[in-house]
Amino acid sequence: MTTIFNGRYTAQIDGPFVVFVIGMRVNQLWAVHKWWPVAAAMGPMLGTLYRNPQRGFLGGETFLYWRGICLIQYWRSFEALEAFARNPADPHLIAWRRFNQRIGADGSVGIWHETYAVAAGRYECVYGNMPRFGLAAAAVHTPISGRLERARDRLDAD
Repeated sequence: MTTIFNGRYTAQIDGPFVVFVIGMRVNQLWAVHKWWPVAAAMGPMLGTLYRNPQRGFLGGETFLYWRGICLIQYWRSFEALEAFARNPADPHLIAWRRFNQRIGADGSVGIWHETYAVAAGRYECVYGNMPRFGLAAAAVHTPISGRLERARDRLDAD
């Protein structure tokens, strides 16, 4: 059972970090043979990342939405993210090559990502009556009190 933390919490992380948002969109619903392998490729990638936290992956969340899937990931650095993406021994490069060979620009499946480099102390978050979630699941989960009461103060907490 998921533990709900009653009250208000925030996340705290030392130093800079990276937020990586990645997803896919099913453009042609009937092309299951195209989009299913793209969706299925995420499992091995996430498994590798969770088994090897020393590589800079801090954690993440997965969301399903109409016609797609989205993952929000937290990384220690862009260099760590890039090393995973480019390493031939990791599952990402293989999946990327398969995508380009099988789908390319045919329009059946869309893929996207966004990368945000966050400077130390230049973030703020609040979680009310929630399990550990998002950055708070990837970093230190802290009750909000004192100097952390206001969003502005959390943003300038470091």
